[in-house]
Amino acid sequence: MVAVRSRLFPSSVHVGVCTLLLAGVAVGVPADGSPAAGPGLPAGFREEIVFSGLTQPTAVRFAADGRVFVAEKSGIVKIFDNLSDSTPTVFADLRTQVHNFWDRGLLGLALDPAFPSNPWVYVLYTHDAPIGGTAPWWGSVGATFDGCPTPPGPTADGCVVSGRLSRLQASGNTMVGSEQVLIEDWCQQYPSHSIGGLAFGSDGALYVSGGEGASFHFVDYGQDGSPLNPCGDPPVGVGGTQTPPTAEGGALRSQDVRTTADPAGLSGAILRVDPATGAGLPGNPFHASTDANMRRIVAYGLRNPFRITVRPGTNEVWAGDVGWSDWEEINRLTNPADGAADNFGWPCYEGDGRQVSYDAANLSLCENLYAAGSAAVVAPYFRYHHNDLVHPVDVCPRGGSSVAGVSFAFQNGGNYPPEYRGAMFFADYTRGCIWSVQAGSNGLPDLAKIRTFVSGAAQPVDVQIGPGGDLFYVDLGGTIRRIRYSGTNQPPTAVISANPTNGPAPLTVTFDGTGSFDPDGDPITYAWDLDGDGAFDDATSATTSHTYQTAGTHTPRLQVTDTSGATGIASVTISAGNTPPQPVIDTPSGTTTWRVGDTISFSGHATDDQDGTLPPSALSWSLIMQHCPSTCHEHPVQTFTGTATGSFVAPDHEYPSHLELRLTATDAGGLSDTVSTTLQPQTVQLGFATEPSGLTLAVGSSGQATPFSRTVIAGSTVSISANSPQALAGQTYQFVAWSDGGAQTHTIVADQPSTYTATFALDTTGPAISNVTSKPGPGWVTITWTTSEPADRQIQYGQTEAYGSFTPLDRTLATQHSVTISGLARKTTYFFQILSRDATGNLGTSSGSFRTK
Repeated sequence: MVAVRSRLFPSSVHVGVCTLLLAGVAVGVPADGSPAAGPGLPAGFREEIVFSGLTQPTAVRFAADGRVFVAEKSGIVKIFDNLSDSTPTVFADLRTQVHNFWDRGLLGLALDPAFPSNPWVYVLYTHDAPIGGTAPWWGSVGATFDGCPTPPGPTADGCVVSGRLSRLQASGNTMVGSEQVLIEDWCQQYPSHSIGGLAFGSDGALYVSGGEGASFHFVDYGQDGSPLNPCGDPPVGVGGTQTPPTAEGGALRSQDVRTTADPAGLSGAILRVDPATGAGLPGNPFHASTDANMRRIVAYGLRNPFRITVRPGTNEVWAGDVGWSDWEEINRLTNPADGAADNFGWPCYEGDGRQVSYDAANLSLCENLYAAGSAAVVAPYFRYHHNDLVHPVDVCPRGGSSVAGVSFAFQNGGNYPPEYRGAMFFADYTRGCIWSVQAGSNGLPDLAKIRTFVSGAAQPVDVQIGPGGDLFYVDLGGTIRRIRYSGTNQPPTAVISANPTNGPAPLTVTFDGTGSFDPDGDPITYAWDLDGDGAFDDATSATTSHTYQTAGTHTPRLQVTDTSGATGIASVTISAGNTPPQPVIDTPSGTTTWRVGDTISFSGHATDDQDGTLPPSALSWSLIMQHCPSTCHEHPVQTFTGTATGSFVAPDHEYPSHLELRLTATDAGGLSDTVSTTLQPQTVQLGFATEPSGLTLAVGSSGQATPFSRTVIAGSTVSISANSPQALAGQTYQFVAWSDGGAQTHTIVADQPSTYTATFALDTTGPAISNVTSKPGPGWVTITWTTSEPADRQIQYGQTEAYGSFTPLDRTLATQHSVTISGLARKTTYFFQILSRDATGNLGTSSGSFRTK
């Protein structure tokens, strides 16, 4: 999914999921159920780690009987019997079916509203095969991590897969019977913008979201692939060449509802379906259609709606849509069963208005949408720019974003203070924050009441309201966390440091609990359980020591208590008789640089004081793309397990970025250590110019006036567009040619420093303006004119003189017009200019003068 916008998995700029594989044990990590150190929270709140030791969890759901379901990205669903259970049961293992690669994986999870009476568990995942194909296509049977070979290459031609919505039947804590596939669709070419989330409405409908599967790096209208256009998007089909203005592939899949000549796909859409069959429900906008997919769709025009939720007491669907490089959106689908489909505009619109690069590509699907006016699309309920704070006093970082969770508090507020009743919570994976938005008098989120709720959150990819009305969030790094409210007295936080944490037995360890604290400033007392017998009766000072005589793993704990009797507990793992292995990356070296498409070989080894040289099966490699628009955040690329050697092909990505290769070694006693090396890309400087200078060009995800330059990774694919027509200094210009001979919109490969110049010519083909007359008065004038356009064309008028302006007549159907301008100086001569833009964007002009009386 995504970002996600590459992001995230959640991809904001892609905003996808950026994955961090945790290795080793951190000293002083709180025990389950104890406060977690680090995040900033409002007064009276604290964060607890409820479950840990998970592998890339992506979603959590709470059953009415107290059980907790957790989805892992690889395709495993686990069940905890309750919030105190530390040992989960594997409910289902779908790893063979799931393509776990980059932002792809098992991302959506839901329980039947009447569970366990109706024992159905719903999963939404990236299927490791094209639509209609058989898994595994790119991975292997039972693999936890999958890949994408080169060719085709994940960011080159793309490994084409699909999406699946299935339901699984539960009997106790295990799945019985076979997976029931309800929908298989969502053609996905590139590794981001995969499928999204699941939510049930109060009407019993199941809501499903999915991304458009397009490139996060360039303007994608279906022009790439091997074969070309591998998803078979219209109008050319598989193997056909997609070109503007007729192209309908890539990101334009999210507008497929508007191309009725071909069967509809589900990409970039929200569905409302029968949870038993996957069929579209009555009340859906296209329920009368003969196309089964059309009958399912209630909203479209979305890039990567990674997370959706339903506001309690309503059927409103709220979607967090991960943006490209500028905007994140939270969109509201007011009434999915009202018979009208909502178009949220992507890729033609994003955030505050038109998406610059897709606008510049002059694609008919977008141009027709622009001509229909802003009323044809639904604006975001809330959006924030990647370079801006989410609210004026926000403490969360800027520079890159990926909205990664949306949820609403109970109407009664649960255990939280009254101001949180009905509040909306949303998370951003890249910024590592969760915000609250208090409800207004109409019950909807009041955007004037956005507040930072959790700063420094641990890789949030899902937020849910759980038992007691508390907010829970999923940390992709391996934990499920709970935000609790403690009222007037907050419990203290226990923090342990231990030295050493491993070594030969007997092992003497010094413990220090002086980092513990009470949020209210109350004095705290200390009690230690050093021998593991469950009793905190081994020491009462802030610091202490203990000798572990026998080899093995020990888990000493510290309990701190404030003057009101509230407690906090932390633990640390000690390995006596064992030391962690020493992994070594032999190749590549840290001086290695790369271009997109380079094959980079890696090799390494590890030794252990107790086990000697470790076998390849003890080694695991993770390739991470570090994206650094300001502060760096991580995007997963690939994981290689059980091998000492291998290779990968350097992927494409927006600059500034670099690769990090991590090697983790794990010994027979379960201790592990990780080393990493950073691989910097080679870069290329590209220059962009126009004739005449000062016109605007779109490069990648953004546009600006020429001349300008961009730094990109060598070998990177970059989309460039020359928007046409354009106005400059009162004149209209039409695109003529690029200096490299490419089409008006095309992609280039940045092999070497180059300058690309777009030549424009003065446009004189706009609508004619005639019969211009003026009737001056004392301080006013009435100007009258006619145009050559027929009555069914859409014309815009404006004037450019410095004495003032009149409101443009937008989308008027008349051919004769007049306007009165008042507030002018008396007995003064003025010049004016009228601009007329026809429905295809061409401008006509006429000028004149008058003298007021």
